[in-house]
Amino acid sequence: MNQLLIPFTLTIIAGLSTMIGILFIFIKCDIDKLTKYSLAFASGVMISVSIFELIPESIKLLIKSNNKNTCFLYIIIGILIGIITSLLINKLIPENNSLKKPKIYRVGVFSMFAIIIHNIPEGIATFLSSTTNISLGIALTTAIALHNIPEGISISVPIYSATNSKKRAVGYTLISTLAEPLGALLGLFFLKPIITDNIMGFILAIITGIMLYIGIFQLLPNSLKYKEKPKTIIIFLIGFLFMYINVNLI
Repeated sequence: MNQLLIPFTLTIIAGLSTMIGILFIFIKCDIDKLTKYSLAFASGVMISVSIFELIPESIKLLIKSNNKNTCFLYIIIGILIGIITSLLINKLIPENNSLKKPKIYRVGVFSMFAIIIHNIPEGIATFLSSTTNISLGIALTTAIALHNIPEGISISVPIYSATNSKKRAVGYTLISTLAEPLGALLGLFFLKPIITDNIMGFILAIITGIMLYIGIFQLLPNSLKYKEKPKTIIIFLIGFLFMYINVNLI
């Protein structure tokens, strides 16, 4: 039991780091500025993590049992499935016209769904890695925790901006946080005996498509609808570089 307690604790820590992103909604500032800069920063993070973390990790797993052409094909198919899945999710999210900022609200809800889908495999990876190598699990937990913070921002700030409700912003973010330990439970009870490098690599390719879609077609366009676009682009680049540095140093 003790051998499972540490991996599960690390997974919970990685998931709870998402909640750090809600701290920004308690800062007294211009809500429009907070919204546009938060969306731009989160967009940079999501695009960067897709390019520098998810795709390389997917390649590393798939190349073990496939040639380069097959590996490339799997990644392209996975990304396309992720984008199509995102389009379907986007259509299923109802338009809440009772709010002053219905599009911003949709961004927050969409981010929540996308991050849940993203966090479940992260929970699986953190848990399974920690059961075999605690040092690797700690390193993975640290890396995941750092990029979960802006993901929490991408949910909480749009929800708060659209609804003016801190409770709803915290609640929606908490739901995505629970996906990480859920992934650990799935890994423990169902996936550990059957998960393969091929399956995990293909899942990561699908997640890449989802993350690219939300970063390019949801977060960034909505951040650029506000004034001071050059500053917004700078914040986007800061988010992009933040995740690039995070991926390469940890």
